[in-house]
Amino acid sequence: MELMEIGKVVNTFGIKGELKILPYVKYFEDLNRINIKNNTYEIERMRKQKNLFIVKLKGFDDINQIEDLKDCNVFIEEQDKPELQQGEYYIKDLIGFEVYTDEGKLLGKLDDVFNTGANDIYQVGEILLPAIKDVVKQVDTKNKKIIVHILKGLI
Repeated sequence: MELMEIGKVVNTFGIKGELKILPYVKYFEDLNRINIKNNTYEIERMRKQKNLFIVKLKGFDDINQIEDLKDCNVFIEEQDKPELQQGEYYIKDLIGFEVYTDEGKLLGKLDDVFNTGANDIYQVGEILLPAIKDVVKQVDTKNKKIIVHILKGLI
């Protein structure tokens, strides 16, 4: 079973067994089950609260039952990931792509992607690039290549 990271449990909520989860994906509210600490849990209900989701897992009705899930990463099974819209990509699929400027200069390979809440940050060696439309101009999945525009003062 291959897992894909999609969020983090940041805290518990109340005393009735609910979790506060920071999602890393836009489709979080469409999920029916999640995996935490190598256990799969059915989602009974969830609601959005600012940039977090308050999630009630089936079979857990007390804060003491979920206390050990705090600060854990949240995953889904690879088979549960939804189809993406055009222009959307799974982070793990982009890692290792060569990153070029729109002037043809090779910056290096995409090492990692960080979520800041506002937008993703692409790490290319020591360079950190915001994954926004003004910077990321093209993602070529066929040739495993990303074209970026370097804004003045960015690097």
